[in-house]
Amino acid sequence: VGPRSFGGPPSLHAASFRCARSESGAEGSERESIEAHCRIERNKPTHTTTAKMMKSAMMKRNMATTMKANQGAAPKVSFVRKVAQTAGVAASTLAITFAAQAADVKLGGDNGALVFDPATVTINKGDSVTWKNNAGFPHNIMFDEDEIPSGVNADAISHEDYLNAPGETATTKFDVSGTYSYYCEPHQGAGMQGKVIVK
Repeated sequence: VGPRSFGGPPSLHAASFRCARSESGAEGSERESIEAHCRIERNKPTHTTTAKMMKSAMMKRNMATTMKANQGAAPKVSFVRKVAQTAGVAASTLAITFAAQAADVKLGGDNGALVFDPATVTINKGDSVTWKNNAGFPHNIMFDEDEIPSGVNADAISHEDYLNAPGETATTKFDVSGTYSYYCEPHQGAGMQGKVIVK
């Protein structure tokens, strides 16, 4: 009798062949004992099969652990990104707010009047005011030391030279809080005066 057909590895085929030969040559109780032994041999897993099963189980366990860790980390990354985006928007808004405090003043009204337009501007400490020739020039910007905060140099923030060309500008940065009164020297008699309030 030839070896029985099994789907297992070569070692199982060999064992099946030995059992088949033993069964064919034995009788009675001896044959029953051999059959029982062969059934045990056929059902006994090989070292290779056991190793494969253990390796597969470990791979599944590692994969589950990795997926769980990734799921736990995702919200943290999302939270950090959200905070960074919010901080960026807040910083941008703050920068725009401060930038908006800088002021532009026309030298001469649109109707030709000899005025600073607007006559009073309010800014934050560290911001600047820019005066631009508009009408009725020449003009200049003069600060009186009695009309500015103590310790500020009136000459340093004044623009004594005349602005003669259309659109010509002069700029002063204010680093000390307080009220600054100024005037246009050529048109002081006409009441061309202005004021800068620095918070």
